[in-house]
Amino acid sequence: MAAIIELQRISKHYSKTIIGVDDVSLDVEDGEFVTLLGPSGCGKSTLLRMIGGFEAPTHGMIRLAGQDVTHVPPYRRDVNMVFQDYALFPHMTVGENIAYGLKIQGRSRAQARDMAVDALALVGLPDKIDQKPAQLSGGQRQRVALARAIVRRPKVLLLDEPLSALDARLRDQMRIEMKHLHEKVGITFIMVTHDQEEALTMSDRVVVMEKGRVAQDGRPQDLYDQPASPYVANFIGTTNFVAGSLTGRSPAGTRIASAAGDFTATADLALPQGAEVTLGFRPEKVRLLAEGETAANVVPGRIAEVIYYGLGLRTTVELAGGTQVHVDCLLPDSLARSAVPQPGAPVRLGIEPHNVFVFAGRVAA
Repeated sequence: MAAIIELQRISKHYSKTIIGVDDVSLDVEDGEFVTLLGPSGCGKSTLLRMIGGFEAPTHGMIRLAGQDVTHVPPYRRDVNMVFQDYALFPHMTVGENIAYGLKIQGRSRAQARDMAVDALALVGLPDKIDQKPAQLSGGQRQRVALARAIVRRPKVLLLDEPLSALDARLRDQMRIEMKHLHEKVGITFIMVTHDQEEALTMSDRVVVMEKGRVAQDGRPQDLYDQPASPYVANFIGTTNFVAGSLTGRSPAGTRIASAAGDFTATADLALPQGAEVTLGFRPEKVRLLAEGETAANVVPGRIAEVIYYGLGLRTTVELAGGTQVHVDCLLPDSLARSAVPQPGAPVRLGIEPHNVFVFAGRVAA
C-alpha cells in the first residue's frame, strides 16, 4: 500500500538548545490509524502540527499523496484536524458547525446540510443537527467535532489528544466509536496521545516518541511483547526491572546473574560475557508458585504489600538485594480470604524465559 504521508528527516529547532523534533523519518500508509505516543514534551504534538501545516519544520520534507507540502499552508492541504477543545462555534447549530467549511468551499446551503446529515449519521447523532453545542454532552460535542472533520472526506485526519477532556467511562466508549468510525470512512487517522491504553486499543501502528525522536515504531502487540528499550517497556504497560550481568549462553537461552538470583532469557544480545544488562518482565507474566510447583526461572522473595484492585491482586515482592517487583494475578472466586498472600510471607516467583526482556546497560533508578 502506498504512503499517504511521508516525513523525510523532519526537525524542528526552536533555538540552538531547544529541539522539538529531531531528525524524524516516518511513512504513514493510506487508510492506516497511526498513533504518536509519548509523555509531555516528547515532540509528538509538534510533529502533528507540522503534518497539518500549523508549524514549519526547520529541516526536512513533508509529502502528502506524493506532493511536497512542506511549506504549503493548512488550508491548501487535504488534511483536517480535531483539537482537544473541539473548537465548535457556540452561536451556531450543530449542522451549521459541520457545514461551515463546506459553504466556504462554495457548496450550496442544501448540499452542505445534506452532507452534514450524512456525517452526523456516521457518528450516531442524526437527531442533533438543529441543537447548539451547549445543549450537548461532552461526548456528543466530541462526535460533532469528528463529524465536522470528516464531512468533506480529507485524505488525512489529525487528532490532537481528542479524548483528554472526557471522563474515564466516556473515554472508553469513544475509543471504540472512533475505531469503528475509522473503519467506516477509510480515512488515514494520525492521533497524538500520552495514554498508552488509547494507543494500544485504537491503533494499527504506534510510534513511541522520546525527546523528539522515534524510540520505536510498530504494531501495538509487537511494542508490548518486544519493546526495544527500557523506556518503551515502561511507557507501554508496566515493567519490572532487575540489574544483572550476562554470564553465558546455552541452548535454553541467555544466562544472566543478578543479586535476586539467576535468570535465563530467550532474548539474544550481541554482548560479551560479563556485560551489564537490565532484565525486564511484566507483572502479569509472573506467577506466585505453589509448594512443589516450578518454572524455568524461580526467584525467591518476600511479600512487601498486597493491593486488591477488583479483578485481582497486585502483590509487591522484595527480592534478594532489595529490588521490589510487582506481580499481578487474577483472584478466583473460590480463593478463600485466608489464602490471599500476606505481607512478610516468603514466596517463589516463576518466570518463563520468553517473558524476560534483556536490555544492554543499566536502567537509571
